[in-house]
Amino acid sequence: MMINAIEGCTRVIGKSQGYLGLPRRNGEIGGVLVMTSSWQPTPTELAALAEGAPIYVTLHGQAHPPIMVSIGPVPEVVA
Repeated sequence: MMINAIEGCTRVIGKSQGYLGLPRRNGEIGGVLVMTSSWQPTPTELAALAEGAPIYVTLHGQAHPPIMVSIGPVPEVVA
């Protein structure tokens, strides 16, 4: 997966720890504060997903916080 810029980005996290840096935006869902990032599958990953491959989510640490995995809007094609 490739990290995307996300509309409404409020900050980039992880860069100071030596990671690539993850653009994210703050938000709220049902009164709960959330952070959202955007990821784009590679063509190889898209083909695997079309064949039924699962999506894995890996979190660092030993506690699993509540998370959501969803699909963003279809990108507009610029002619």
